Parts: sequence; C-alpha cells; structure tokens
Amino acid sequence: MVQEAQLIPSIANEIQQIHDTVYKTFKSGVCRPLEYRRVQLLQLARMLQENADAFAEAIHKDLGKPKQEVYGMEIGAIIERSLICADSLEEWSKPQEVKPAEWATSWSPKVLPSPKGPILIISPWNYPLVLSLQSLYAAMAAGCPAVVKPSEFAPAFSETLADFVPKYLDPKAYAVVCGAVPETTKLLELRWAHIFYTGNGRVGRIVAAAAARHLTPVSLELGGKSPVIVAEDYDVKLAAKRILFGKCSNAGQTCVAPDYVLVAKNKRDALVEALAETLQGFYPTGDLNSDSLSHIVSRSHFDRINGALGKTKGKIARGGKSDPQTLKFEITIVSDVDFEDELMKDEIFGPILPIIGVDTMDEAVDYINSRDHPLTLYAFTDDAGLKQKLKDETLSGSLIFNDSLNQLAINETPFGGVGESGYGNQVLKYGFDGFTHFRTTMDVPKEAEPHIWFRYAPYSEESMKIMGAAVHLPIPAK
Repeated sequence: MVQEAQLIPSIANEIQQIHDTVYKTFKSGVCRPLEYRRVQLLQLARMLQENADAFAEAIHKDLGKPKQEVYGMEIGAIIERSLICADSLEEWSKPQEVKPAEWATSWSPKVLPSPKGPILIISPWNYPLVLSLQSLYAAMAAGCPAVVKPSEFAPAFSETLADFVPKYLDPKAYAVVCGAVPETTKLLELRWAHIFYTGNGRVGRIVAAAAARHLTPVSLELGGKSPVIVAEDYDVKLAAKRILFGKCSNAGQTCVAPDYVLVAKNKRDALVEALAETLQGFYPTGDLNSDSLSHIVSRSHFDRINGALGKTKGKIARGGKSDPQTLKFEITIVSDVDFEDELMKDEIFGPILPIIGVDTMDEAVDYINSRDHPLTLYAFTDDAGLKQKLKDETLSGSLIFNDSLNQLAINETPFGGVGESGYGNQVLKYGFDGFTHFRTTMDVPKEAEPHIWFRYAPYSEESMKIMGAAVHLPIPAK
C-alpha cells in the first residue's frame, strides 16, 4: 500500500505563519484603503507586464503552450482586468443607497461592501496564470489578503509566481504556497474567509467538506462534459473552424473545451470532413510537429487519454497518433459514436472530439438534460426557435451560440458553473462581489419613536391592527 506523503513539519510551520500573517494584516486594516488596493492591483499588472516572457516560458515548459495562447488568454487578460479593477474601486466599494418604504426613510439604510477577510485560492495547472490571478485581483479589489496555492503539475509556473509575487506585492498580505497534496491539505485545515477552488469535482468535494468544518464559504469552478450542438441549418465549415478553436486551445485541456458534438445525422459526415480539412489548415506540417499545439501535461494524463481512445467503439476519422516522448497528441475526431461509448462517460479534457449523429434537436436536448449540468453548452444554429428552446429547456453555466471558448474574453459577464460544474462566479465585479460581504447598516433616530410604539408590549387591539395590516393588503386577481 502506498502511503500518502506527509507534510514536513518545518513547511507546516511556514504555512501556519503565512496564515497568521495574512490574518494579522487583515485585522490591522491595511488592505482596506482604496489607494492601497489600487497600488497592489497596479503592481500585479506591472509584475506581468515586466515579466511576461518569463511567465510565458515557464508555462511553455510545463505545458508546451504556445506563447500566443499565454499572452492572449492568460497574461493579457489579467493585466487588462487588474487595470479595470483599479479604475472601478470607488464605484464598486461605495455604500449602496437603498429606497425603503416611506415610514423607514429616516433610518438611513445602506449596504456597505465590506472585505470578507483572507482568501485561499487553489488553482489548476491547465491555465495556471489566469486561474491563479483571476481570483487574486478580485481579492485585492475587495480589500482582502490572499494566499495562492498553484498546482504541482505546473511546477515551473509555480516557482516563477512564488519568485515574483514578493518582489511586487505586499508580502504581508499576498503569498504563494508551492507544493502538492500535503501542502493543500494543511491549508485546508486552517480557517479562511473564503476559498476559491478550480479543478475537478472529486477534489472539489474534498475542498467543500474541509471548508464546511469552519463554515467557510466556497466557490467551485469545476468542469464536466461541455456539449456542442450543430443544427441542420448551420454552415458546417464555419462550425468546424469555431469548434476547433475551442478544442485545440491548450490541446483540449480546458474546462470549457467542446467535449462532444451532437449533430443532425444528415450533416454528420459533412461536419467530420470539414473538421479534418480545418485541422489540416491549422497544422499543415502535422500536429505532432506543430509549435501551435500544446502537449499533454503529464504522462499519467497522456496514458489516460490514450486509454480512453483505445476503448472507444467509434471510428477514428482523423488523428489518433501520439508521441510518449514529447507528450504530443493529435487532435482526434471520432465519428459514429453512440451515447454509451467509453468516451461519453467522463470529461475528456484532452484532444479527442467524439461526434454523435442525432435524428432531431429534441433528441439532443433530451440527452444533454439527462446528464449533469455542463459548465458551457455550445450551439451552432441561426434558428431562433431552437435558440429559445435551449434557453428555456436546458441549464448550464453559460450558453454560447455560434462560437466556442471566446466567452472567456468578455469582461462584463460572470463565469461560473451550476450543479456538478460548480458554483460561484468570477471575472471583475463578479469576483469582487464573491469576496465581499454586503453589510446592511442603518441609523434609527430617536425621533422615530412615536412612529414605532406599536411594536412594544403589552400588545393591544390597536397595535395588532397595525401589525396585521399587511395581511389585509389587496392582491390583484389572476
């Protein structure tokens, strides 16, 4: 029996000290002033801007991720959003005026956005920078200290982040803890104001259970099988190109990557052909030789993907080859797949795309509804009726028509799952709100006393009449 690695006592003490320091910092109030928050946000942007190549090289070392993907999907996004946060602090943080009933106007009720406290961020390996720092800038904007625990499967990035953070950010408020399961376990033993975890559902349950011991609120950004619908009315060549943008990015190792395709049967062969042609254009010298395609993160994940492909009863219409030395894997299209296929059991999280023909869009909707709610549902159609049907009859973290993956580029909308794909939102104001306690405050003047006499004992017929007034309010007819 293999024993779980134990945390070295000195490291356990170091984690405890980090925890104690960020709590002390929070209690001191140093993170509350808006100018402090603004400086930290600008420093975060500056850290990435001045060291963009170092971060890109580290992520390439971990994942083989092309520099363009790192700049466009990770570094650039965090710089832009950190600057937006810095410019939005006054608006987001100001007391919110409310308009109460006339009898309570003199009570001056307001809602005060208040920092929750120290935040624990547990991030994954697939987009290590954006999914570590997306929550960090939100914590900064909310006035909260934070500790980031990056994934052990992205060691080069983790070391780079741990090196730069104390050089740019307040080390008493923001820290990075590197390591693996023992370090994460120790962090989860401690009390936090909020935990944000990105990863899979199995670990998400462990995080949620650990948080429950302290009644700590949790945000879980998980994943699952994000389906794609291609309706009969849509151009299959354009659909193929846009589906593959989402599938090929990071070699399919994306929580919102298209996981499988449900396509009208009379368009299935045309779609498969269009997918193959598109991939030839993407990788003219071959997937395994291309600098535009990431490799699989580890040998264990590589073997898992190969194992799933080996069990499929579908037809490999394109791809299927891989290189265990480089961990490169061809983008693989598998046609003639049925609902019971091995590839349909779990999230693929890799470069395999199963294609399933359906007789009707109702069949596609029924199948999607028979599974856990996905993080994203993609649909390629111009049919207004089908679009409305999907809005009305399905539930997913997001519903995207006629593109894939690019919903992550929109600053003004929340990103998050529902049910098995997670809960809680992130991105700009939505992340700020997640780490903020919206605290009600009011100031009831002495002069209000003649107007609230009826609430005191001894109760009377007259006081009961006032208290019971709402029972007799007129209700409109149906």
